[in-house]
Amino acid sequence: MPESDDIMGELFPRLTLLSAVLNRGRLYDNIIRSAGLSLERPAMTILVILDGAGEPLRVGEIATQMQVEGPHVTRHINGLEQRELVARVVDPDDRRARRVALTSQGQRLVDRYTSEVRDWFAGALSGWSAADRRQLATLLERLADDLVAHRSTTEKS
Repeated sequence: MPESDDIMGELFPRLTLLSAVLNRGRLYDNIIRSAGLSLERPAMTILVILDGAGEPLRVGEIATQMQVEGPHVTRHINGLEQRELVARVVDPDDRRARRVALTSQGQRLVDRYTSEVRDWFAGALSGWSAADRRQLATLLERLADDLVAHRSTTEKS
């Protein structure tokens, strides 16, 4: 068996474990609770996406990043809007369309959440050197980019 096949055999169980720790282990749900927030994870994900974008986004753009259908996002945006965490604003490129923007209250909430997430990961990686943490960040960014690119070329329409 070629060396790359051996490495892929080692990577798969590690990626599966990582996914389990982050998702099935309810890490983010627990962080949401420990931050004293009362939001479902998809709603928090929308806020984090908007924060990362730094500008209002269309519902379809948010759905693409979440890898879900638009109606799923719209339902959560409606709830976030009722709580005044997001607002719909006119799309400057198409005045008939709307974009979703974080409100100042939504920004404060996302800041509290991301601070809790950073603290959790800082604790988990406290035994790692700064160089190891930097290398991990670089490799994870590369992995994420490559997985997204590969998925888009292998997905059936």
